[in-house]
Amino acid sequence: MNILIRTMTESDIPDVAKLEKEVFADPWSEKVYRETFPLQGVEYVVACEDNNIVGAAGVRNIVGTGEITNVMVKSGYRGNGIGRRMLEELLERGRKLGASEFTLEVRIGNEPAIRLYESLGFVREGVRPGFYNNPKEDAAIYWLH
Repeated sequence: MNILIRTMTESDIPDVAKLEKEVFADPWSEKVYRETFPLQGVEYVVACEDNNIVGAAGVRNIVGTGEITNVMVKSGYRGNGIGRRMLEELLERGRKLGASEFTLEVRIGNEPAIRLYESLGFVREGVRPGFYNNPKEDAAIYWLH
Protein backbone atom coordinates (compact mmCIF):
# COMPACT_ATOMS: atom_id res chain seq x y z
CA MET A 1 0.00 0.00 0.00
CA ASN A 2 1.62 3.23 -1.17
CA ILE A 3 -0.01 6.04 0.83
CA LEU A 4 1.02 9.67 0.46
CA ILE A 5 0.26 12.13 3.28
CA ARG A 6 -0.03 15.67 1.92
CA THR A 7 -1.59 19.05 2.62
CA MET A 8 -5.28 19.18 1.80
CA THR A 9 -6.15 21.59 -1.00
CA GLU A 10 -9.40 23.44 -1.54
CA SER A 11 -10.16 21.13 -4.47
CA ASP A 12 -10.01 18.15 -2.05
CA ILE A 13 -12.92 19.45 0.04
CA PRO A 14 -15.74 17.62 -1.82
CA ASP A 15 -13.90 14.28 -1.53
CA VAL A 16 -13.06 14.85 2.14
CA ALA A 17 -16.70 15.76 2.90
CA LYS A 18 -17.82 12.60 1.08
CA LEU A 19 -15.39 10.48 3.11
CA GLU A 20 -16.63 12.17 6.27
CA LYS A 21 -20.19 11.04 5.44
CA GLU A 22 -18.93 7.46 5.03
CA VAL A 23 -17.03 7.48 8.33
CA PHE A 24 -19.01 9.59 10.81
CA ALA A 25 -22.63 9.47 11.95
CA ASP A 26 -22.66 13.29 12.35
CA PRO A 27 -20.34 14.44 9.57
CA TRP A 28 -19.08 17.93 8.90
CA SER A 29 -20.58 19.29 5.69
CA GLU A 30 -18.67 20.54 2.70
CA LYS A 31 -19.82 24.02 3.77
CA VAL A 32 -18.13 23.67 7.18
CA TYR A 33 -14.88 22.63 5.51
CA ARG A 34 -15.08 25.58 3.12
CA GLU A 35 -15.57 27.92 6.10
CA THR A 36 -12.72 26.50 8.21
CA PHE A 37 -10.22 25.76 5.43
CA PRO A 38 -8.99 29.35 4.92
CA LEU A 39 -8.78 30.25 8.62
CA GLN A 40 -5.40 31.21 10.02
CA GLY A 41 -3.93 28.55 12.28
CA VAL A 42 -5.79 25.67 10.59
CA GLU A 43 -4.06 22.80 8.77
CA TYR A 44 -5.62 19.75 7.13
CA VAL A 45 -3.84 16.74 5.70
CA VAL A 46 -5.12 13.98 3.47
CA ALA A 47 -3.92 10.44 2.90
CA CYS A 48 -3.98 9.42 -0.75
CA GLU A 49 -3.53 6.21 -2.66
CA ASP A 50 -3.25 6.73 -6.42
CA ASN A 51 -4.78 10.23 -6.10
CA ASN A 52 -7.80 8.84 -4.19
CA ILE A 53 -8.35 10.28 -0.72
CA VAL A 54 -8.50 7.48 1.85
CA GLY A 55 -7.97 9.56 4.99
CA ALA A 56 -8.05 13.08 6.34
CA ALA A 57 -7.46 14.96 9.57
CA GLY A 58 -7.04 18.50 10.82
CA VAL A 59 -5.50 20.63 13.53
CA ARG A 60 -6.44 24.13 14.65
CA ASN A 61 -4.19 26.27 16.85
CA ILE A 62 -6.34 27.99 19.47
CA VAL A 63 -4.13 30.27 21.58
CA GLY A 64 -1.33 27.70 21.86
CA THR A 65 -3.54 24.60 22.05
CA GLY A 66 -3.77 22.37 19.00
CA GLU A 67 -7.27 20.99 18.60
CA ILE A 68 -7.17 17.79 16.54
CA THR A 69 -10.32 17.46 14.41
CA ASN A 70 -11.97 14.87 12.24
CA VAL A 71 -9.42 12.07 12.07
CA MET A 72 -10.81 9.62 9.52
CA VAL A 73 -9.60 6.67 7.50
CA LYS A 74 -11.71 4.96 4.87
CA SER A 75 -13.03 1.51 5.71
CA GLY A 76 -10.70 -1.12 4.27
CA TYR A 77 -7.65 1.07 4.91
CA ARG A 78 -7.82 1.10 8.71
CA GLY A 79 -5.18 -0.70 10.76
CA ASN A 80 -2.38 0.12 8.32
CA GLY A 81 -0.85 3.07 10.20
CA ILE A 82 -2.50 5.77 8.08
CA GLY A 83 -4.14 7.46 11.06
CA ARG A 84 -0.84 7.41 12.96
CA ARG A 85 1.05 8.96 10.03
CA MET A 86 -1.56 11.71 9.64
CA LEU A 87 -1.51 12.47 13.38
CA GLU A 88 2.27 12.56 13.55
CA GLU A 89 2.24 15.03 10.65
CA LEU A 90 -0.46 17.14 12.31
CA LEU A 91 1.39 17.27 15.63
CA GLU A 92 4.47 18.54 13.80
CA ARG A 93 2.44 21.09 11.85
CA GLY A 94 0.56 22.14 14.98
CA ARG A 95 3.83 22.85 16.77
CA LYS A 96 4.93 25.00 13.81
CA LEU A 97 1.63 26.88 14.16
CA GLY A 98 2.55 27.60 17.79
CA ALA A 99 0.69 24.86 19.66
CA SER A 100 2.50 23.59 22.75
CA GLU A 101 -0.21 21.09 23.75
CA PHE A 102 -2.97 19.23 21.92
CA THR A 103 -6.49 18.08 22.66
CA LEU A 104 -9.12 15.96 20.95
CA GLU A 105 -12.47 14.31 21.59
CA VAL A 106 -13.33 10.75 20.68
CA ARG A 107 -16.36 8.54 21.10
CA ILE A 108 -15.85 6.65 24.34
CA GLY A 109 -16.52 3.36 22.51
CA ASN A 110 -14.05 3.97 19.66
CA GLU A 111 -11.37 1.66 21.04
CA PRO A 112 -9.11 1.57 17.93
CA ALA A 113 -8.89 5.39 17.88
CA ILE A 114 -8.33 5.53 21.64
CA ARG A 115 -5.48 3.00 21.38
CA LEU A 116 -3.90 5.13 18.64
CA TYR A 117 -4.19 8.37 20.62
CA GLU A 118 -2.83 6.79 23.79
CA SER A 119 0.10 5.27 21.85
CA LEU A 120 1.01 8.80 20.75
CA GLY A 121 1.03 10.00 24.37
CA PHE A 122 -2.47 11.43 24.68
CA VAL A 123 -3.97 11.02 28.16
CA ARG A 124 -7.68 10.88 28.97
CA GLU A 125 -8.51 13.82 31.20
CA GLY A 126 -12.28 14.06 31.08
CA VAL A 127 -15.64 13.04 29.65
CA ARG A 128 -18.40 15.06 27.95
CA PRO A 129 -21.61 13.14 28.70
CA GLY A 130 -23.92 12.64 25.72
CA PHE A 131 -21.69 14.68 23.40
CA TYR A 132 -22.24 12.56 20.29
CA ASN A 133 -25.50 11.69 18.54
CA ASN A 134 -26.46 8.82 16.21
CA PRO A 135 -26.06 6.98 18.58
CA LYS A 136 -25.93 9.08 21.72
CA GLU A 137 -22.53 8.51 23.32
CA ASP A 138 -20.11 10.22 25.68
CA ALA A 139 -16.92 11.84 24.40
CA ALA A 140 -13.60 11.10 26.05
CA ILE A 141 -11.41 14.21 26.17
CA TYR A 142 -7.71 13.59 25.59
CA TRP A 143 -4.72 15.87 26.05
CA LEU A 144 -1.10 15.70 24.98
CA HIS A 145 1.03 18.05 27.12
